[in-house]
Amino acid sequence: MDLSIIILNYKTKGLVKQCIRNVMVSTVNLNYEIIVVDNDSQDGIESMMQENFPEIKFIQTGKNLGFAAGNNIGMKQANGRYFMVLNPDVTVLNGSIEKMVKFMEINTQAGIVGPKLINPDGSFQVSCRTFQTPKLILYRRTPLGILPFAKSELEKHLMLDFDHQATREVDWFLGACMLIRKDILDQIGLFDERFFMYLEDMDLCRRVWMKNYKVYYLPEAEMVHLFERASANDNWNFLKLNKLTRIHMASGFKYFAKYLGVKNNGRDK
Repeated sequence: MDLSIIILNYKTKGLVKQCIRNVMVSTVNLNYEIIVVDNDSQDGIESMMQENFPEIKFIQTGKNLGFAAGNNIGMKQANGRYFMVLNPDVTVLNGSIEKMVKFMEINTQAGIVGPKLINPDGSFQVSCRTFQTPKLILYRRTPLGILPFAKSELEKHLMLDFDHQATREVDWFLGACMLIRKDILDQIGLFDERFFMYLEDMDLCRRVWMKNYKVYYLPEAEMVHLFERASANDNWNFLKLNKLTRIHMASGFKYFAKYLGVKNNGRDK
């Protein structure tokens, strides 16, 4: 089998239904399977799947395990040579998945490839980035971010200095859609389940680089993403941080603790 597509649901039953139908219509030249994992949404997805997609493998976790662990459950049941982690709020445009698989077939050093993500209005999303550092977190989460030197560093981190129309190697990109070579996961492991949500995508890309494989951004593969940075809506006030912001910050602490003292991120020369 060419490809296993894992779609993780948490209270987005309607988006899952739309995403599956979109994949089926837009992806016609690959031998693939779809695996839907539900993190105990209790939103009626079981009956929706049985009614509309009885042929698709459906896994109920019975608990909200988070992004990393939920997707890992799906990947452990997958049979493809490539795994695609696909958020239900992503709309696949015609041929994009085939383009990503073809790129991996040609570029054998590619461990992960991600598409160009665009907003519903057609503008591009800032989906590929440089590896985060504690300094960048400080700039993003405090008033320091408005200072010229900090703004310049953040723009470099968000890779706003290129037009996002060229295929290129990148440190990492958002986990909304990632095509991953299965045999590399056999070497480095799946998502690190210490991360409930956020930064598990950066961590996985870093481990791919550290194994001497590459991570690519592929703009000819386009997908629409209903992206909402809910964890970035808070000001620097610990007493009023929303739940997603707290989770994001906890993942940051875990990430930097994991790589404390590790200078080589796989891209250091």
